[in-house]
Amino acid sequence: MKTEMFNCESNKTVWAITLTAFLVTGTTGCSTQKSEPEGSASETTSVSVQLNWYPEVEHGGVYQALIDGSYSDRGLDVEIKPGGSETPVAPELLLGRSHFAITNADDVVLFRAQGADIVAVLAAVQDNPRCLLVRSDSGVETFDDLSGMTLQCQPGRTFLPFLRQRGILEGVREVPYFNSIAGMVNDPKMAVQAYVVAEPLLARQQGLDIRTLMVSELGWNPYSSVLVTTGDLIRESPEMVQQFVDATRLGWENYLSAPDKANAQILAANKHGMTDEVLQFGAEQMRDLAYPSEKTKLGQMSLDRWQTLVGQMSELEVIDADSVQAEECFTTQFLPNE
Repeated sequence: MKTEMFNCESNKTVWAITLTAFLVTGTTGCSTQKSEPEGSASETTSVSVQLNWYPEVEHGGVYQALIDGSYSDRGLDVEIKPGGSETPVAPELLLGRSHFAITNADDVVLFRAQGADIVAVLAAVQDNPRCLLVRSDSGVETFDDLSGMTLQCQPGRTFLPFLRQRGILEGVREVPYFNSIAGMVNDPKMAVQAYVVAEPLLARQQGLDIRTLMVSELGWNPYSSVLVTTGDLIRESPEMVQQFVDATRLGWENYLSAPDKANAQILAANKHGMTDEVLQFGAEQMRDLAYPSEKTKLGQMSLDRWQTLVGQMSELEVIDADSVQAEECFTTQFLPNE
């Protein structure tokens, strides 16, 4: 089972090489992106959305909008394209094989640093679900207690250089992460990279009493479950983009209040060991992540948040300084006025 439910990022080094090679060939969205998807204003418009991982709760709003008619009510015939461990999200968009995709805010920054005109149009998850999972009998109560622990983690994740810069991983032995919490079962000194929407439940199912350390509380908090498209499509088909954003936003609102039907659809589409119980747990955790306060508007994004993220990634040397402008990473033109 893929236990890291929300972590749908591909290895960033591999991705960067892939996208760089793609861009060098001169194949860009300008030459292959259709100015309009199939259909016309009076007919059903065919639209595809690429997922950045196998169908899971991070894609719940898209599946909900499909099954409750939010897309079809707007004349959109939507195809959801499942992803995998190395889904080339940016090339899929730039080649015009997909009109939209789901990814994470730090990936958008990486895409743009590599020259891809990918733009976020809605951020369903405001508080990033990234956490470190430790056993309660490990003696670790905060991030400051991690020295002497072994951390199973996946190279290429941008939260790791952030933790190193903060000194959090000083004295911590880092070993490869194999999409499993099995290492914690027999070793109280083993910590595991995790997402709060899945691994805590999986650990408790194995009889472990665990503690979650949320990385967002340290200040690393990229938007997650971000709906993106290309700058070309925004300029050429703003009406269609508006319809898709409106439907997807409604889908997320409905999913977060009643996820059962969409979860059944996700379960049917995911052939990688997913269970209904895990999806139910994940959807419950998602509500607080999507609505961290009573004032939160679903999907909202702010320049301040994007500037913080771009600044952090530049400081961490994940991207070259001044290679990305925060205001170009996103647009709120398709979101309701606050």
